[in-house]
Amino acid sequence: MIGSIFILYQPMKNLTRLQNQIVQARAASERAFALLATQNTVPEPVQPRQLQAGGADIQFDRVHFNYGEKIALHEINLQIKSGQLVALVGASGSGKTTLANLLLRFYDPQRGAIRIGGVDIREFATHDLRNQIAVVTQETVLFNDTIRRNIELGRPGATNEEIIAAAHHAFAHEFILEKPQGYDTVIGEKGVTLSGGQRQRLAIARAILRDAPILILDEATSALDTESERAVQAALDELMKGRTTLCIAHRLSTILHADLIVVIDQGRIVETGRHDKLVANGGVYQKLYELQFRE
Repeated sequence: MIGSIFILYQPMKNLTRLQNQIVQARAASERAFALLATQNTVPEPVQPRQLQAGGADIQFDRVHFNYGEKIALHEINLQIKSGQLVALVGASGSGKTTLANLLLRFYDPQRGAIRIGGVDIREFATHDLRNQIAVVTQETVLFNDTIRRNIELGRPGATNEEIIAAAHHAFAHEFILEKPQGYDTVIGEKGVTLSGGQRQRLAIARAILRDAPILILDEATSALDTESERAVQAALDELMKGRTTLCIAHRLSTILHADLIVVIDQGRIVETGRHDKLVANGGVYQKLYELQFRE
């Protein structure tokens, strides 16, 4: 009897611990399942059309959008031709990122329409739309995995040769080979073992591997030092070749060669044109330019 009690002690203890774990898991999973059950506010079309973004123009037609009572964009009319580099410039909170989010269909405008190739993007499946847009942001999303796997997220199933070629074009191949395991080096959560410039070049390599015809750059170099910015800018120039690019920039030095600069102020387009023309006009852009290049 005493021997039986000693034998039963550990299983009973494990059973008690298991009950506690089940209760904790149930509480955590309820929140996760509640999130998964949330309905998407962006409706999918019943019969989606096939999107061919390559060679297609992008048009913002009288787009109006507000967050609650706060107007973010008002009557935006903008034509982006295929292959153009269009830069969005303005103060923080003027609506630049909102414009990019509408193109990605994170939201739908309250009025107006956004068209690719003359077709309203609400007629395309969101999965199809986002598959043809590559995004490089200031906040780089990297995972606690190998460099190879982080680049491969741009196009799952890509071959090793394609991953290495993308790294070459992003000027990342050299620093990757300097790592202990090369492309198989685990970079830690959010890429903590890499510098800011190296993280950005991995994000650019991912976008190159995606090979999407439309590219969105959201202040991709604003958090970098001068040396890192030069390396990242060279990689961005390589990425933008042959793509329709929407570039959100605070550093005007990165968009001086843009085909079209759009100045947004309080949700409205106040100026458009190339750099030289806008500086000569003496408007909002000229004031922004003087603030950054006064010295």
